[in-house]
Amino acid sequence: MTKAKGAFSHHDREVAELREDRELAVEYLRSAMADLDSPDDRGACLLALRTVAEAYGGLAQVAAEAGISREALYRALSPKGNPTLKTLLAVLKTVGMRLSVEPEPHAAA
Repeated sequence: MTKAKGAFSHHDREVAELREDRELAVEYLRSAMADLDSPDDRGACLLALRTVAEAYGGLAQVAAEAGISREALYRALSPKGNPTLKTLLAVLKTVGMRLSVEPEPHAAA
């Protein structure tokens, strides 16, 4: 099946929307990262970070600016990836974001 002329894939449209709306990109990643500690949902979070990286420079450029190889970035941000904290921080910094900590709503003080 071929794409109709001028048609966009869902992924291409998602990348374009994230590129055009910074606040949407932040919320998109914040929502995905809320599930980072769940092994069943970790892959989706890493793919979300990969999509944001595509929106803000592309994986090759983000990898170069983060100081890692493109291949290593593809592996780290894959559904079965296991990026180091250093890699996560470097990618987030490269796309103009940072990691933050919030209390769990149900956590005791």
